[in-house]
Amino acid sequence: MTGQAAPDYHAAAAAMKFETRAFINGAYVDSRSGKTFNTVNPATGKTLAAVAECDKADVDLAVASARRSFESGSWSRRAPRERKKTLLKFADLIEKHLTELAVTETLDCGKPVNDSLNVDLPDTIETLRWHAEAIDKLYDQVAPTPHDVVSMIVREPMGVVGAVLPWNFPIFTAMWKIAPALAGGNSMVIKPAEQTPLTAVRLAALASEAGIPDGVLNVVPGYGETAGQAIGRHMDVNCVSFTGSGEVGKLFLKYAGDSNMKRIVLECGGKSPAIVMEDAGDLQPVVDQVAAGILFCQGENCSAGSRLVVHNAIKDKLLDRLKPVFKSWTVGDPLNGETRIGALIEEQHLRKVMSYVGIAKDEGARVALGGSRLMEQSGGYFFEPTIFDNVKNSMRIAREEIFGPVLSVIGFSDTEEAVRIANDTSYGLAASLYTNNLNTAHRVARAIRAGTVSVNCYSEGDFTVPFGGYKESGFGGKDKSLMAHEQYTETKTIWIQLR
Repeated sequence: MTGQAAPDYHAAAAAMKFETRAFINGAYVDSRSGKTFNTVNPATGKTLAAVAECDKADVDLAVASARRSFESGSWSRRAPRERKKTLLKFADLIEKHLTELAVTETLDCGKPVNDSLNVDLPDTIETLRWHAEAIDKLYDQVAPTPHDVVSMIVREPMGVVGAVLPWNFPIFTAMWKIAPALAGGNSMVIKPAEQTPLTAVRLAALASEAGIPDGVLNVVPGYGETAGQAIGRHMDVNCVSFTGSGEVGKLFLKYAGDSNMKRIVLECGGKSPAIVMEDAGDLQPVVDQVAAGILFCQGENCSAGSRLVVHNAIKDKLLDRLKPVFKSWTVGDPLNGETRIGALIEEQHLRKVMSYVGIAKDEGARVALGGSRLMEQSGGYFFEPTIFDNVKNSMRIAREEIFGPVLSVIGFSDTEEAVRIANDTSYGLAASLYTNNLNTAHRVARAIRAGTVSVNCYSEGDFTVPFGGYKESGFGGKDKSLMAHEQYTETKTIWIQLR
């Protein structure tokens, strides 16, 4: 509103007091060992809070609590419409605390506060409401049988679901798993990423306030090699949903094989192409979308459009148009409302992104823009928007997930070559295609081996469509859409012989 002062997010941040304990069986508790670990503000490099460091002992308690709540039927056998009412109240409480949660998210993971306020939290709330509303609209089936047989095909909750979360969209990705799993009647044990535990810990109290019974939603902060592995190996966990690196995703498959063959749902990153055909038309909308695809969330996005695969006839023109758009994405303090690119998650990750600049140069790619750390004096982990030209798809920057604001530009000569380059990757999470030819749009979208293909935009779609990938981007189920309900339920046939 004109004349209205901009919100003072720094003041809000300074006034915050974080809950840092685990949430088990409806209460906040210290870790059994008494140990803590520090969560750091990526914008300053300074400690935000010391958080309970949970390990196997805490996971055992949380799983036991989840199992008791499940077997009691306090949630699992609650009428669907009643579960719906409770989850809708949960969504209302998140909305009531929207600013608090958004600022917490920004402090913990370094993303711009406007993204937290206007993208992550609203989508979190709407995802929960959408899955809640679906609960009493999902029907079981009756199979066609002889007149003296009744055969029902029903879906039942699995039991205890473990969710191991990433650090790039902590609250948003948590809700991708919480909403359908709880909608189906399961109990949960959630391990947030050790870099970003604060919003998941806070969500647990809001869930309890909404009326979700004790033990149904448990949160155990900790490290992947201890708490995460304990969830993966636990004999009383029926399913683990993991979003993160392929390296860790493969470990969860091993944990399942070594334990009870629990269901594993994986989303493990991508190296998504943005294909620009010669007939793309007006290039300004294209460059705006390409920039958003790689720069949103500092490029720390599994589906980031990190490979720009562009027709050679328009490559130089597109690159010239792209540079000023990249420069317009302001890097700065995440709590400043004008900032569009915040800080990378941690110093180790910043070093990784910077190392790829050297690797790319050594392999013959040319820095067309950027390539340097920014604002080092702040103590934070800032990196400028970067474009590499003269990239070959065989180079490491075109094959490995950098997870930063780094774009690789690769030329092609015809449609077949574009598709070949797009598919020449171990990943298959997402892709985007820009063309004014309807035939090309349909044919190329079908030819690309990816879970989501957007045409003339960069988009993952909304919560009504499934999200998941091909190949090493993951398998076992989908986040979002009604399909997400399937991975947290078991299918049972009930065959009744009438007398």
